Amino acid sequence: MDEYPPEQYGDRTRRRDCLGSWQARYRDADGRQKAKNFEKKKDAVAFLDEVRSRVRAGTYLDTARGEITVAQWWAEWWPANTPTRPGTRNPKIAQWRTHIEPKWGRRKLISLTYMEIQAWITSEVKGNATQTKVIQLFRAMMQSAVRDRRIAFNPVADVVATAQAPAKHPDDRRPPTAEQYVLVRANLPAYYRPLVDFAQESGMRWGEYTALRWRDIDWEDATASVREIIVDDHGRLVRQAMPKTSAGFRTVPLSGRAMDSIKVMEDVWGITSTRSAVADGLCPAEVIFRGPKGAILNRNNFRRIWIPAIKAAGVARLVISPETGRKEWWPTMHDYRDFLASKLHALGVPEKDVQIILGQERGGKVTWLYTHGTEESITRVRTAMEAGRHLRAVS
Repeated sequence: MDEYPPEQYGDRTRRRDCLGSWQARYRDADGRQKAKNFEKKKDAVAFLDEVRSRVRAGTYLDTARGEITVAQWWAEWWPANTPTRPGTRNPKIAQWRTHIEPKWGRRKLISLTYMEIQAWITSEVKGNATQTKVIQLFRAMMQSAVRDRRIAFNPVADVVATAQAPAKHPDDRRPPTAEQYVLVRANLPAYYRPLVDFAQESGMRWGEYTALRWRDIDWEDATASVREIIVDDHGRLVRQAMPKTSAGFRTVPLSGRAMDSIKVMEDVWGITSTRSAVADGLCPAEVIFRGPKGAILNRNNFRRIWIPAIKAAGVARLVISPETGRKEWWPTMHDYRDFLASKLHALGVPEKDVQIILGQERGGKVTWLYTHGTEESITRVRTAMEAGRHLRAVS
């Protein structure tokens, strides 16, 4: 450009690969031609030897591939790693949009450092649970970038959550008493009382008993088979083939009160003996517990009935998270599970049996491997629920 100025020899583009007296040419792991220039021959030869060794060893890293932004990498990474379950997928999208993208979306992958990410987690991301989830997502993204040979190391590998998990007051952990539930039930519309009776007696999750179908009930053995659930996908109810975990796929013993709740729904809607495929959609006519107009129950809509009922019963308490400031009314429908667990524990039912009936993951692998659940688990739980007899647990 100096010897042949554009104004005399015509305009042209400056070529960066012409800088330097020596050019080391090589092919990367994909066979593409690459080159880098040096002022001295010995530097070019040394570089060439090093690169060829890394290519042969499979450790070659093309730094140009790490020049893309974090947002660009998300666009490539997310379609290949999108969870199928809405309950898993939607929180990850929220973590990306709320936390990671605004802060790091425009940054290049190779520019990220451990220290600045750790400082960001400590000072800008609030709450232990939120920090943990954001770190897990960001770490997975960067680990995939390492595997894809875009960056040499994962800058999020050693980042840790620094916010302390809040300690809950015992009153916030304790489920309501039987007397309190009686008051809540009395203040609910009559149509919803069989629903809360069933929740209290079965210990099932909201998504499980709102998806329970007539074909899932064994009338002779008085049991319910948990085969599928209803989940909320950004305000749209979706029928899902499997429960939350493999432990959730189970058979639940039903007390006489729980069976009475089902019979009340039978009087209202009648029994539908067909079973459609999950791909056929919600099919509310097959569901036992529905809304007053026959639709699938929506948790957000039910809260408009539940919260006034617990307030009218005089048991409602507003719980505010010290981490995030989130407000939630106590008790919730989920507390029925804790109520049943506490009840069975007080009656002496072995923890293993309680875990099986509630569909909880096993606490210890060794214990679970050598103490498989059997029909005896269902019998022991039903006996405790019906007779109220104190059972002695022997381990």
